[in-house]
Amino acid sequence: MKIVVTGIPGTGKTTVLEKAIAKSEKKYTHINYGNVMFDEAKSKGLVKDRDEMRKLDPKIQKEIQKNAAKKIGKMENVIIDTHASILTPNGYLPGLPEWVLKEIMPNTVVILEASSEEISKRRSKDVSRKRDAEDIEGIKEHQEMNRAIAMAYGVLTGATVKIIKNPDNGLEDAAKNLANIF
Repeated sequence: MKIVVTGIPGTGKTTVLEKAIAKSEKKYTHINYGNVMFDEAKSKGLVKDRDEMRKLDPKIQKEIQKNAAKKIGKMENVIIDTHASILTPNGYLPGLPEWVLKEIMPNTVVILEASSEEISKRRSKDVSRKRDAEDIEGIKEHQEMNRAIAMAYGVLTGATVKIIKNPDNGLEDAAKNLANIF
């Protein structure tokens, strides 16, 4: 079983995912796709931190995506923590383009969402990352793009697509809803 969990930065994706895995009786390996890509790029001397990844030349990003997909595609019972889309200076880049999806072949794609205002507040409190500024309208657009891209993932792989809300003070419910998919 392969489950892809997506959400734009600030939705609480990793937090919800970790709590859901702890609630689940089934054993899954939690893989952060961005970390696999970062390890690949860093080993080649292309970046020093994860936030530099989205600014790489798109051709280089695609090669890094391919290599990460091959590694993850060989795994079983894995939950892949990733972004459906990455906002780059050139526009939105699919986090899992067709060549990646064919390697991974997820059974389910989950989109974690929160209100644009909540995401903006969460991001402003997170000093651990160097994120590009995105206003409320930009956050709304980004979440709309994620929905469209997630459905395209479903079309290409036959995966189901599930939207889970993670409002402020909603961590327990979001984690329970996610754990029910496992």
